[in-house]
Amino acid sequence: MLTLADARQVIAAAEQKAEEIGQPMNVAVVDSGGNLVAHVRMDKAWIGSIDISINKAFTARAFDISTKDLAAESQSGGQFFGIHASNGGRVMIFAGGVPLKRDGEVVGAIGVSGGTGEQDQTVAEAGAAAF
Repeated sequence: MLTLADARQVIAAAEQKAEEIGQPMNVAVVDSGGNLVAHVRMDKAWIGSIDISINKAFTARAFDISTKDLAAESQSGGQFFGIHASNGGRVMIFAGGVPLKRDGEVVGAIGVSGGTGEQDQTVAEAGAAAF
């Protein structure tokens, strides 16, 4: 199970990393059902990235894979080509979504959006590491 306190801890670590790299972000945490537990939009983070962060977290939980890794498998000719059109278009196939595991079991995910893919991934990994 992933609690609100867990989500807040993950978000705090992600915010800290985003501040460190100087990039305001949207950070979302979902539970094992892919439902939003918490979201924060840092000052000056893009409003267009709110939904993206939430959907990155959803994607990471829905498929229990980082969105960065899913992206590699969803290119033309890849085994998951076209997956981004599934689930009502909620599937994100670029970096920034990371599953959250407890005792080896995926219990939720973090999604980050607002910078480059590399920045989003770095911030998401920092949040996940705090879990």
